[in-house]
Order: sequence, then C-alpha cells, then structure tokens
Amino acid sequence: MQNSSLIFHKSFYNKKMKSIKILFIGDIVGKPGRRAVAGIVPDIKKEEKIDFVVANGENLASGRGMTEGKYFEMINAGVDYFTSGNHILKNKDFLPCLDDPNYKVLRPANYSDSVPGRGSKEIEIGDTKVVLANLQGRVFINEEIEDPFVIAKNITDYHKDSIIIIDFHAEATSEKIALAYYLDGKVSAVLGTHTHVQTADERILPKGTAFISDVGMCGPEESVIGVQKEIIIEKFLTQMPLSHKVATGNSIFNAVIVEIDLVTKKAINIKRINRRFEIS
Repeated sequence: MQNSSLIFHKSFYNKKMKSIKILFIGDIVGKPGRRAVAGIVPDIKKEEKIDFVVANGENLASGRGMTEGKYFEMINAGVDYFTSGNHILKNKDFLPCLDDPNYKVLRPANYSDSVPGRGSKEIEIGDTKVVLANLQGRVFINEEIEDPFVIAKNITDYHKDSIIIIDFHAEATSEKIALAYYLDGKVSAVLGTHTHVQTADERILPKGTAFISDVGMCGPEESVIGVQKEIIIEKFLTQMPLSHKVATGNSIFNAVIVEIDLVTKKAINIKRINRRFEIS
C-alpha cells in the first residue's frame, strides 16, 4: 500500500479546534457540473467554515475521465482533492498524472497494482491525520477488481489512529450499506458515489460512521444522470448503442458536509446539500 503525506497549512486552522468539517462533492459531470462547483463552492466554504474539500472527478471532462485543464479548473475553484471511479482511466492522456504525486487524484484502491495511481492518501491538516480512500463496488459493475471489503479492512488496519473517509463508488445500494455497517466505528465516513442521484438516507451509524448511499452529482438538471435525456430515451426504446453527450442548461449541486470529532475520530454530523445553479 502506497503511503505518503500531504500537509495543508490553512490560515484558519486553530489548534483549539475540536472538530473538522469536510465538504464532499458528488460526481462532477462535464461543463455544467464544473460551472456549478465554481459558482457555489466558495460560498459554502465561507458559510459552513469548511476545512477541506473533496470531489469525485471521474466525469470532469465531457462526462468521461479527466484532463489536466479541467483538473486545474476545479483546483482553482476550491477543490482540495479528487476521488474517482470506473471512468478515471478513460482519458489516456491523463494516466501519467495519476502516478504524479503533485496531482491530487485517487483511483479505486481495489484496482490492480499495475493500474496507474494510488487508492488512498494520508493528509495532515494541522496536527490531524486524515486518510482519504477510494473504493469501487463489484455488484452490477462488470470489471474484475479486488474485493472492496478486503481492501477496506487493509486500509483500516494500516491507519488505525487516523480519521478515515471513504468514497465508495458503487452501483448497488445494498453493497454500499453493507460496507458502511462493516466499517462502522472503524472509519469516520463512507460516502457513496456513482449513481448520480442523491439519496435521502444520510445518517450517523451506531458506532459513529457517517453514511449516505449516494452523494449525487453536480451536473445538468434537465438530463438523465447528466446525459442528454433524448439520447437515453432513444436507447431504451431501440436498444441500440448511442454515444453519450452531456446535457446543457441549469445545473444541480449535490454534496454532503461531514463534521468529525478530532479526539474520537467519529462523525458528529452529516448534512446533505442540494442546490440549483442557474446560468446567468
């Protein structure tokens, strides 16, 4: 398991802090999603006194993968680190960036070691260690990858004394809930991504782990999970393969804010964010 530290010195950090607030943004889909992030994140950071911002960025570039330009666009908009999922390898030009420690991007930890990139990262915010990890589910996703439950246990065993936040990029709600209960009390948060539809089941599990089945997406409002609705309707009607195109228009912004106790490493609050971003 690769392990390296990245230290964030922020002017608002106070050693007397008793908790930290993490803003976790759902899958950012294409230009509409990027526009919503740039327009909304600065306000949320001020309103909620956010300490760190994470976003799932596997759909940054036209809904499939990342490019360097889109990556830096979102870094400049206020995102501190990216998780991803099954689309992160779609853009071959970006693959070398996954191995570059200067790029703040994770790919799922249960991918083969031969795949570029890393699946977890230890970050220091002041004196506090925060481990960000990325896992991908196996149910209904046709890829041969390692068992996310086994890899999750390896991560928690290795980082026993740290705050651990996991992006579980998975299709099946049952798989997400099962992993969250399996890790309850061992990690601070299990946050589901991938379906692009925000669920209303955010809660703190009995042993202190924050959970939501799916954070949702930042992307076009009038769409089918970000794609032009006419294309998806035609696919259902004809069963013919069609190229996906990101829809246009006003956007939605889905995210959660997780507050974590610095002493116990347990979540003390999870707040769901669902805002609309209109094109001016």
